[in-house]
Amino acid sequence: MRFSTLVIALTFSVTACSFVKQEAPVRESGRLGKGRIVSVSFYGGPGCKLSAATASGEPFDDSAMTAAHRTLPFGTKVRLVNPKNQRSVVVRINDRGPFVAGREIDISHGAAKQLGIINDGVAHLSMTVE
Repeated sequence: MRFSTLVIALTFSVTACSFVKQEAPVRESGRLGKGRIVSVSFYGGPGCKLSAATASGEPFDDSAMTAAHRTLPFGTKVRLVNPKNQRSVVVRINDRGPFVAGREIDISHGAAKQLGIINDGVAHLSMTVE
């Protein structure tokens, strides 16, 4: 009788202690819909002499709606929304980066201009992979 009581107690202890860790839900931002808030920077612009090819092999065009991301496949389209002014843009991943800790994506100067973040340098935007 003591043995069965011990087995039941151990079974209950193991069951009570096992749990599944859940990931945090995607942050929703009211009118922005679903999307993660990420740190975004930009590169290129007037006076910038970036004539090198991007990591995908295509020439860099600072007025194109393109972006750099460390892991998303080339050609992936990403919607960015600026919560300060509700402006949005869809960029295509064609480069790798950013290589600065804490930043999720680098966008072209043209995309930054459309989003209204030229004077910010780094902005916190809603990002959704389309």
